[in-house]
Amino acid sequence: MIATLQGFTQQLVPANGIKLNAVTGGAGPPILLLHGWPETWWEWHHVMPLLAEHFSVVAIDLRGAGFSDCPLDGYDKATMARDAHEVMAALGHGRYAVCGHDIGGMVALPQAAIYREAVTHLAVLDVPLPGWTGWETTTARLWHFGFHMNRDLPERLIHGREYDYVSAFMAERFYDHSTFDPADIEIYAKAMALPGRTRGGMEWYRTLAADHAAALAYKKRPLAIPVLGLGGDRRFGAQMVPMLREFASHVTGGAIARCSHYVADERPHDVAAALIDFLKAT
Repeated sequence: MIATLQGFTQQLVPANGIKLNAVTGGAGPPILLLHGWPETWWEWHHVMPLLAEHFSVVAIDLRGAGFSDCPLDGYDKATMARDAHEVMAALGHGRYAVCGHDIGGMVALPQAAIYREAVTHLAVLDVPLPGWTGWETTTARLWHFGFHMNRDLPERLIHGREYDYVSAFMAERFYDHSTFDPADIEIYAKAMALPGRTRGGMEWYRTLAADHAAALAYKKRPLAIPVLGLGGDRRFGAQMVPMLREFASHVTGGAIARCSHYVADERPHDVAAALIDFLKAT
């Protein structure tokens, strides 16, 4: 099953020496959406039509996921930020907003820090960020970080069991299960089962020590653009604003009620409304 969304088109965009799958639609100021693990661009499929009423929306599959290429290297977040930036440039968007969830948020922050002339607004959804003072203590409590960092073992154990792993993993991080369509699990699991994609997702975690070291440098020049931090009240919501204030001067946001980690799946209308208000107010 190939996920498609009415009113949006998909294309492979050459960027940073690879090809990335980009899904585009809407009209207006551009916003780029970056998904997390173990999802694809489909994470945003409830949010995208709401944003498209106001903005030109671009959602991509990150390097190593979905229909984007999964090369052997380049999974540090600065390289992945370059991927995303070059996609936007190839699509004709010289200046744009970026919103990332989970691993996508870890890409969005360096994207804003490195491409300051291009990124107008930054939104980060429910994720601890490399470079944050609470990084080590927080990630030490997250079992999957250590598991995914192991070389080869996760790929071997997950192979052929993608649906089982994705469904169990995401169920652990949902608060209101009635908001989630089980068919979406099938989309993510089939994407992960494509050649190289489980490895690609694991590589996102295997670079995190280097990402943390690199992100410390971003604090030396705090972002001056508007920054939004949102998270589920049952997950990282309370930490998002104070965490982002270590990297930026103008941060707003907070927690989304009755929500855990997958905010765009559980509360898409809240996420879209917050993004629209944020982008239109600043």
